[in-house]
Amino acid sequence: MSEAANPEYNPSGVGDCIDTNKLPWVSIPNISGLSIKPARASTESGIFSVILKLEAGSSLPSSIYLGGMDMLILSGQIEYDQDGTKSILNPGTWGFICANSKVNAFVANEDTEVLANFYSGVAFLKDDGSLASIFTALDVLSLAKETNITLVPNSLSACMEIDGEPYRGNGEPLAITATENAGKLVNEPISESAIGSEVTHPHFVDTREVPWLVLPGMEDVGLKILRVSEETGYISLIVRHNGVAAPHTHIGASDFLVLQGRLGVRAGPPEGYGPGIWFYEPAGARHDATQRVTDEDLIYTANLYGPIMFDSGPGTQIESVLSWKEYKGMAEEGGIKLVPSTRSDDSSLLAWAPLKASS
Repeated sequence: MSEAANPEYNPSGVGDCIDTNKLPWVSIPNISGLSIKPARASTESGIFSVILKLEAGSSLPSSIYLGGMDMLILSGQIEYDQDGTKSILNPGTWGFICANSKVNAFVANEDTEVLANFYSGVAFLKDDGSLASIFTALDVLSLAKETNITLVPNSLSACMEIDGEPYRGNGEPLAITATENAGKLVNEPISESAIGSEVTHPHFVDTREVPWLVLPGMEDVGLKILRVSEETGYISLIVRHNGVAAPHTHIGASDFLVLQGRLGVRAGPPEGYGPGIWFYEPAGARHDATQRVTDEDLIYTANLYGPIMFDSGPGTQIESVLSWKEYKGMAEEGGIKLVPSTRSDDSSLLAWAPLKASS
């Protein structure tokens, strides 16, 4: 991707991404072995995105998720316990923990890194089941401020006005950047993998088992559709992006993490952005020539928080709109079993009332 092909190139970079490899691991108070790389936190919606690191042998406390949370295991191994049923989650496993879910155990069997998007806060419990603390977007903002980390802005106007200096301290690269091909997390055939996940919970899936789907007219783009919410319109997927995307506008926001290859995007450098770069595209963001800039597959995670509108360039008429309906239709036609957004059989909270005063 040359500067001629990207006239909007800004040497300072774009305001809607952050290189997580250059960030430190920030310890979470009162939870031994847990640290984060903060990426975004919204005071409007309460949504926050981080990369979690759990040291081997450490665990999250028993927790109640006040909103949903989606995650991708990047490295290590997690033992997950909910409703008395356990799953072993290895790299490449993606999951959605439904709002109001109670998770009994989230234990790292080895040093583990997890991409996590929280749609609200999470309540940590004491051993007796009473409330110990609540971790929210405000906590992420506070930790970032204390560490002099400038988070990705939440609005289009804020992204266009790069405010704040990038973190200047000593960063610690993600474990996936040390691998020869981090795209294998989601793209390696199960038969060639030494370790597979042992998934018993319906809201987890080994992404390598999900087939690639191709959009008509966009043969250079492959999609692994993971979750579609009819209520919120949110879509979660893995993208293999080997061409130039048609000009488009994000009607709703989106976020994504580059796993493999290099992504050329509006205002970014000609060499593009590589593994470990986390992007947030605010509602209204536009792209006219998003593309891969190397010969290897460009693979990234993606959450779409609203429709994408395609046209032929600035000032041209709308040619198509992709919303949750189209993604769900593609999944159904491809025989994809999507991760559910709710759990009708979850009775773990029926007798749980942490805010009720004891009599």
